[in-house]
Parts: sequence; C-alpha cells; structure tokens
Amino acid sequence: MAKLPQQAEWTFETIEQYFEEIRTIAEDDFRLDVYPNQVEIITAEQMIDAYSSVGLPVNYTHWSFGKQFIQDMQSYSKGYKGLAYEIVINSDPCIAYLMEENSLPMQALVMAHACFGHNAFFKNNYLFKERTHADVIVDYMNYAKNYIAECEAKHGIEKVEMFMDSVHALRNYGVDHYLRPSQMSKQARELKQKERNEADQQAVNEFWDTIIPKKEKVDDPDERYKFPKEPHENLLYFLEKYAPNLDEWQREILRIVRKIQEYFSPQRQTKVGNEGFATMMHYEILLRMEEKGLVGSAFMLEVLKSHTGVIGQLPYNHKYYSGINPYTLGFNILQDIKRMCLNPTEEDKKYFPNVVGKDWIEMVQHAAFDYRDETLIQTFLSPKVMRDMNLFAMRNDSDNAYYEILGSHDEAGYDIVREQLAQQYNIHNLMPSIEVIDVDVRGDRTLTIRHNAHQGTELDRNTARETLQHLQSIWDFDVKLISEDEFGDTLGSIVISKK
Repeated sequence: MAKLPQQAEWTFETIEQYFEEIRTIAEDDFRLDVYPNQVEIITAEQMIDAYSSVGLPVNYTHWSFGKQFIQDMQSYSKGYKGLAYEIVINSDPCIAYLMEENSLPMQALVMAHACFGHNAFFKNNYLFKERTHADVIVDYMNYAKNYIAECEAKHGIEKVEMFMDSVHALRNYGVDHYLRPSQMSKQARELKQKERNEADQQAVNEFWDTIIPKKEKVDDPDERYKFPKEPHENLLYFLEKYAPNLDEWQREILRIVRKIQEYFSPQRQTKVGNEGFATMMHYEILLRMEEKGLVGSAFMLEVLKSHTGVIGQLPYNHKYYSGINPYTLGFNILQDIKRMCLNPTEEDKKYFPNVVGKDWIEMVQHAAFDYRDETLIQTFLSPKVMRDMNLFAMRNDSDNAYYEILGSHDEAGYDIVREQLAQQYNIHNLMPSIEVIDVDVRGDRTLTIRHNAHQGTELDRNTARETLQHLQSIWDFDVKLISEDEFGDTLGSIVISKK
C-alpha cells in the first residue's frame, strides 16, 4: 500500500486524501457511525471569533461575545494563550473547523479526533440523542440571530441588550435535567412558534386573572393558593411561562436562550467521555495508518508529540496544577477497558467480570455512548488507572486545621476515590442548587426561590444579590431567596424589592 504524502505543508488535495483514508479506517476498522462531515479551514482570527460565539457557526449578537473576542485576541497576540487545533459542532452535517496554521500531520490528527471521534460521540451518546437536535441547530441559530436583530431594530438595541443581560445572568438555570426535550422538525417548530406567539400572552393574562383575590389577603400560608405545586428548577422556563408583565418578544428571547442552554447541556455532562473517546479514536486511527504503511515514522513522531501534550497531567503539587485533565482521565479509562478486554489480570476479573474478554470496540463504545461522566467514572474507573494516575481523595474542612485523607489508590480506598471523583462531575454539584418554590399569587406576587445549602456548591452572597436583581427585573415584582439546610431550616435570606 502506497504511503500518503508526508510533507509538513498541507494542500486541499492532501487533506482530502488523508480524510478518505481516515474515514475508511474509522468506519471499517473501528465501526464508527458518524454524521456526514463538513470540513472548513479557518484562520486564527476566525478561530477566536468561533470561541467568542461559543463555537457555533452563527449566533445572535450580544456585547459579551465582542468582549470575549477582544480578550482572546489580545491574549493570543501577546502569546499568553494558544488556540485549539480545531472546533467541532454537534450538527448534521457535523461541521469541523481546522486551523490553517496546522501542519499536515496535525490536520490528520484533528480530522480523526473531530470528524470521527467527536462526531461519533455526538451522534451516539444517549444524552445528545435525547437532548439535542443536530439536524436543526444551525437553522435555529439563524432564526435566533435574525429574531434578536429584528427586536433590536424595533425596540432599540439598549432595551434588548439590557433584557438579554438579565437572561444571560440566569441561563445556567435554563435546563430541566430530569425532563427530556421534545423532538420537533423545523416546519413543526415554525408552526408551533406562530401558535405560541398568539397564545402565550393570553395564557399569562388568564393565569393571573383567575387568581386575582376575591377576598382579603389570607395570612395563613396553608390557606393560600399554592403555586407552583412542586419546586421548579428551570428558572428560564418558569419566567417565560409565568412572568406577568413580559412582552411577546421578551418571552421569545427567554425561549431562545433556554433552547441554546439545552443544546449545550450534554456537553457539560460528558467532557471526560467526549474528549476521552475522541482522543482514543485519533490515537487508534493514526496508529492503524502507520501499521498499514500509510504514514512514516517522522509523521508519527509529530502526531505522538501532540498526543502526549493533549493527555499530559501535571502532578497535584505542581504550581500550575489546575485539576484533572479530562482528556487524560477519559483516555486512560477507555484505553484500560481495551486492555481488560484483551489482556485481563486476576484483579480485572475480580472488579470487572462483565468487561474482561469482551469485544473491546463494543465495550469502549458502550462506555462512551451509554454513560455521562459521573456514571462513566463510577462504573469503569479501575484500580489500575487509579494507581497509574496516583489518585487519592481528601477532605478540606474549614473547621479543621489539617487536610483529611479519605482514601488512596489501594484496596481500602478504591471505592472512596472512585465515588469522590465521580461526584466532582455530577452536574448538580457544579453550581448552587436553586429552585422556584412559591409565588404569592393572591398577594403582592413575590417570587420565592430556594437555595438548597446541602446540595451543589456554596452560594456567594454578593453574586447572589446581583443575580437576584436580574431575576427581579424580569419578574417585575419582589423576589426573595431563602437558603435552607437538609432539615428545611432557614439559614438566611435575601430580598430584592421592586423599585
């Protein structure tokens, strides 16, 4: 079999040659099922622009995107930060942006990584299948961009941006983590939008009209009209449906931002699995190309140098340590599954009897596609990987002058380390736990939200007050936050009154 061109400089012809060989190996040797690929070569400035618009090929305009662009451009021009070799978009077709500054070996690596590793993950991981609409996301972003531009022309840029500032402040609370979004075609969505625009404001008015007090305000909470019946975690949806004084365009902007948050939600929950799988696939595909004589040792030296940098892990006591590298953790877990399938030890047979001896490609895809990061770690993090990565768990208690080591990479600590690490990737532990619990619908319409102090991260009081001001500007009546412990006892509260 003849070698592919080996020079450092790429041409569109050589990229096409490499892409076809990578595609053949990915599909035939590793059984990857992917969306059709759309590969685009972009400049450094265009890559920074893609950063600022959160990686999407088109997005609505907002001052924060421009601010991010300037910050990234200045950092890059001064040498403070580098740029990603690629950006890949969860769409159908799957769009991959490659940096024009990449050498030919790097273009081959990022095509294997993005066009087949990430692409297969997007198409097959259960969270992406349930929560994203790869076939309509680009159309929806075009709609969002045009709609918000029309709002700015009609209502004024300042008014629209002020409203969007408040919506963006709340956007991390725009996802129902336990509800599956409905699948809808572009045509059905457009029809639904027209019907919704005609009915939304009427529905809000009818809701509030039915609860106008027919008698004096009742002081006993048990006798009040209880709304909502159950705590509500999706603040954007709640505001979209029930905020009393919003215009139609404001409700639609809430919906747009909420839909985009739903689109990105799986990526936040699968960083380890997604990057680990893509890294493993570029590694396996390019090694297979070398085995087949398609590339030489000089080519592979550059590939392996970059690959080693991608999975590099600084030790915990290094001055630049910033946590566990998700590429490293994901790659190590998936490579270890391959090892257990092909060359299991007695320890593997004890801890992973359902993995040893199985088809390694099927097992790796099962681990990547059927789990999110938290459950991937709980299910497949092996003692060998814990030892190889020198993992240990400790507690930093503010009441204790010393750190407490909870478990190390030995038999007594395996379960502790595995569970502690998994909880770091639990989406509910990455931000404060907030939910709507009450609206004083027969009184002054105060909106009450609850911070569950025993769940998620701690609440910064200054940030909470600033965020509540944004919430109040959308709700347009008083808002109150109460912080409760696991027993329902109130630890503190913040009230933002309507001015």
